[in-house]
Amino acid sequence: MGLLFEQIDSQPSALGDITLRRRRIPALGNRDIYEVKLGDEFLMSSMFVDAEVALADLGLNAVEGDALRVVVGGLGLGYTAEAALKYERVSELLVVDALDTVIHWHQQEKVPLGKVLNEDPRCRYVLGSFFDLAVSGAGFDPEAPGKVFDAILLDIDHSPRALLNDSNASFYSAEGLGRMATHLRPGGVFAMWSNEPPDEAFMKVLSTLFTDVDAKVVSFYNPFQNRESSNTVFLARKPIS
Repeated sequence: MGLLFEQIDSQPSALGDITLRRRRIPALGNRDIYEVKLGDEFLMSSMFVDAEVALADLGLNAVEGDALRVVVGGLGLGYTAEAALKYERVSELLVVDALDTVIHWHQQEKVPLGKVLNEDPRCRYVLGSFFDLAVSGAGFDPEAPGKVFDAILLDIDHSPRALLNDSNASFYSAEGLGRMATHLRPGGVFAMWSNEPPDEAFMKVLSTLFTDVDAKVVSFYNPFQNRESSNTVFLARKPIS
């Protein structure tokens, strides 16, 4: 690509225009950087994917057993899904996203990891609101209502407080998380990415429902600020009995 900036696609959504862009920054190695924006807000950049990968690694390393069924909430640029598929123990991966545009970018391979996800028979896209499916009786798999999973990996809101949509707030309550937990097998793991530091209040809510509640800080170098930045991955296990 000779251009230093290209807008690949932009489509309207219920939350505002969703836009996929590609840029090159010669001072940072002149490699392609993919960005997703929702309205004027940046959702994701391929410059910073350490925590998205860590979400899969930390979540799946906490799960015992084989033939794991996994849900990823939020497709983004596909880095959490790709990291999960690197585990041979994963037999099925559902990637849930409310925006058909984002799913189409991957299906049409407009983003680098689209081909990887499309070619793996374990991976399936589910168009729908993660938050609605999480609290529903049917759960995440429209082809198998009531199916339970070994791990649910969530990366949608910026944090339990900084929401993309105010309607998501009820999910982070004991009631919302408890209904989501019905779709986990006993001993299964819920893991969630956050852009903010560990949130003690949210961890207290998790502790009323789960065991082994923890918050792992994931640090990475930010070349724009010339310093370390960090995200958080929350971990929680559904009690066995």
